[in-house]
Amino acid sequence: GLPPAMQKVMFKGLLPEEKTLREIKVTNGAKIMVVGSTINDVLAVNTPKEAAQQEVKAEENKKEPLCRQKQHRKVLDKGKPDDVMPSVKGVQERLPTVPLSGMYNKSGGKVRLTFKLEQDQLWIGTKERTEKLSMGSIKNVVSEPIEGHEDYHMMAFQLGPTEASYYWVYWVPTQYVDAIKDTVLGKWQYF
Repeated sequence: GLPPAMQKVMFKGLLPEEKTLREIKVTNGAKIMVVGSTINDVLAVNTPKEAAQQEVKAEENKKEPLCRQKQHRKVLDKGKPDDVMPSVKGVQERLPTVPLSGMYNKSGGKVRLTFKLEQDQLWIGTKERTEKLSMGSIKNVVSEPIEGHEDYHMMAFQLGPTEASYYWVYWVPTQYVDAIKDTVLGKWQYF
């Protein structure tokens, strides 16, 4: 009662659809398996997944932007740092050869990012110390434009398994955001 398009034949693995049993050299007495699903079975499996994805999207839309959250407001309300790097909206640039500076960390202290590509490291420097992180140890990079200053982003480097391990950097010039993500997450090679 299943249409042929909904059937799969297995003999030492899944058989290519264009081959006949004779071409595959199925002999008399060999064991083959036919598996299949009705249209209703397929729809029943797909529907909950789609509904769950819609719920996740609805939940994400309810979340307030990061830059409005209390923990970030205290840094952003200080305003732009005096020595913030110029930003170019609508342009994507490669990482500069000099460190990115003039940004704040979550405690409002000055921070600079140095990309040591030959060592596959990101150096996060403050007045007190410099953290030398292997790019491979950074699990994820998230960023979001700063409301009212969309030419700058707030960005986090995930250093552990949870959101508590995020290292936040504020006032990242927008033209470097994609290059930072790609470099840290290994999306492209720098030549």
